[in-house]
Amino acid sequence: MELHILEHSLKVASIEKEGIQICAHGLIKLAFLASKTRCKFFSLTETPEDYTIIVDEEGFKELPQSDLISVADATWLALNVVSGGGNASSSQPIGVTKIAKSVIAPLADHNISVFMLSTYQTDFILVRERDLPMVMHTLSSEFTLLRVVNGETVAAHELGVSNGFIKPKLVPRPIIHPLSSPSNMFCVTSLDPDTLPSVATLLMDVMFYSGGSKEAGASGEDSTHIRFFSFSLIEGYISLVMDEQTAQRFPNNVLFTSASGELWKMVRIGGQPLGFDECGIVAQISEPLATADIPAYYISTFKFDHALEHQFHFVYLAQSVESLPSDWLINFLSTQITKREYL
Repeated sequence: MELHILEHSLKVASIEKEGIQICAHGLIKLAFLASKTRCKFFSLTETPEDYTIIVDEEGFKELPQSDLISVADATWLALNVVSGGGNASSSQPIGVTKIAKSVIAPLADHNISVFMLSTYQTDFILVRERDLPMVMHTLSSEFTLLRVVNGETVAAHELGVSNGFIKPKLVPRPIIHPLSSPSNMFCVTSLDPDTLPSVATLLMDVMFYSGGSKEAGASGEDSTHIRFFSFSLIEGYISLVMDEQTAQRFPNNVLFTSASGELWKMVRIGGQPLGFDECGIVAQISEPLATADIPAYYISTFKFDHALEHQFHFVYLAQSVESLPSDWLINFLSTQITKREYL
């Protein structure tokens, strides 16, 4: 298989909820008027805590300077595993569990932190730019390494950054973070970019104004229902992650859906903000799923991580992590296994 190193230099930032209005003009331009910008990589994810934006340097220029925007102290590069050739965004989805043992685990073993973005089309592994030489050295035995330079794909070894490194001592996995699971089910979908104008008003409402659709404290409100919405526009391809109630607001035949109408269950990772320096968090989640051959999407955000696993396989997640430390298993059991409707 091929590992493509995309040419985008990326920023990862957090926009506080009260700061979304001052950023709305730039975000709308990036999402709906991409032809008016030079941005090629844009992703916006809303969680209960904040908005996480992943954007290339050209797109970052569209955002205002504000104390309500926090930027991770690094430049990130996106890696993409491509099976059988093709470009990163049009390739057949691999799935984070399919690359857990070949990419995620080796990087964790070599103390390289990753930031994940799964989309409808594919999975992007973000690494710090300064870590790229060690990333390439770590993965060169498993993959054909290619890098995109000025739109052309070239052999990465021609850049002279994959040789001369001593294999480091493997580091232990970090302590497992607590898990929780919201009650709402999620769709991972897409739409034809040509139809984007027809649903732009609806999408803007969902992205910027619908946080109150589940009013906090409302009578009969399910307290475990969370706000989560992700929109990505990467090299012309759109990806959407939303709960099933939000998906029902869209007109028929606009969203790409499977014949089975697949729904995905979310597991949120972290009791406190995770930060960017700890290694092995994605591996701790993806390796057990890979062992059980359970497909999953994985979306990192500025404060927490999120794994999406098919609803019919969800019970097997608990079985697959039995070998992990008891505090994670106990937390998982307390939040999910007793909910018999998912068994």
